[in-house]
Amino acid sequence: MTAVLKFQKHWLLEYRYPWRWGWRWLGSLTVWLLLVLPAQAALELRVAVVQELEQIDIGSSTPGIIRDGTGQAIYQLPGLQSITVTADDGELALTAREDEAGADELAESSAFWLEPETDGLVWIGGKWYRGRVRVVPTADGLTAINYVDLERYLYSVVGSEMLTSWPQAALQAQAVAARSYALYKQQRAKNPLYDLGGTDAYQVYGGVAQEAPSTVAAVDATAGQVLTYSGQIIEAVFHSSSGGHTENAGEIWSSDVPYLRGVPDYDQGAPVFQWLESFSRADFSTRIGDIGLVTELGDPRRTSWGRIVSMEIEGEDGAVTLRGSELRQKLGLRSTRFSLEYHPESDLITATGGGYGHGIGLSQWGARGLADQGWSYDQILRHYYQQTELARFQVQ
Repeated sequence: MTAVLKFQKHWLLEYRYPWRWGWRWLGSLTVWLLLVLPAQAALELRVAVVQELEQIDIGSSTPGIIRDGTGQAIYQLPGLQSITVTADDGELALTAREDEAGADELAESSAFWLEPETDGLVWIGGKWYRGRVRVVPTADGLTAINYVDLERYLYSVVGSEMLTSWPQAALQAQAVAARSYALYKQQRAKNPLYDLGGTDAYQVYGGVAQEAPSTVAAVDATAGQVLTYSGQIIEAVFHSSSGGHTENAGEIWSSDVPYLRGVPDYDQGAPVFQWLESFSRADFSTRIGDIGLVTELGDPRRTSWGRIVSMEIEGEDGAVTLRGSELRQKLGLRSTRFSLEYHPESDLITATGGGYGHGIGLSQWGARGLADQGWSYDQILRHYYQQTELARFQVQ
């Protein structure tokens, strides 16, 4: 299948300080480029919404067809009735509860599909989703994969990642970033079963309960739009709040990414813009582990904008050097942008920090701040994703 990407380059004067002078249109140029996307009947994503369970209930809001791993229809499931799939030694068992006395086993197979009729919703592990579902056995139980149209998937992602009451410009920026991220992951899927998951390890996908008229409007208004760099869809990562300045990807990750450069943020309205956490020295030492009671906090190595890259901590039984991400995880902190201080009078160690998340790419609270100032979604995107261009793709 070939997707045509219609690149609509909006040439702008990119001042060193755009927030001072604003953005100025110089014109537009339309360019066409062919991009080969994975072959499929429509632009469906495969999202692993449930993983590593032994059993799961699935259902449909309308009558649905159950198919086995070969694609053969084996059962007509009535609307609003669930059915149970259980992992069984590398196979799956399908059972329907007939009454309170027990369950009726219907079939065993290497996989099961549930396809709702007439655009119905699917029930997967306690949530409603658009599209259809495939359940497969894995080494750790079973995985339920939602096959869903990209744009309909985004209706939920935007509402799962941002407050639905936020300005349209912020929601539209989130829609384009999430669409770009999803397609980037689809093109580079590491798991043969699915393209991406539904948690914040990817981007949060909470099903139709997270949709709202505002998120549908934001997705529809930007339908098909993605961010590109040198003609390729970018990995448009995002985070909640940077604490005042986003980061250069190369200082956090193992390789530099030219479009993920640190820029001033506008997230001062975030409830996590600044924060403070306190630990008793005993609790702090337990969290660090293996070095006994902490005796000294080293001088951390930091990024250009203040995030901890690594830090040495000494204890009565030794010393350890931790990466910033490891230290954040051990202490349960919101970001790696923090400072530690020991207070001997109270025997407390405080962590004073700012932001929430890795600090790379679009800041969600910053996008809201810019939208409140009147910035458009494309201006917001170009601020956080440097030297990128908006493109529109079509599946043919």
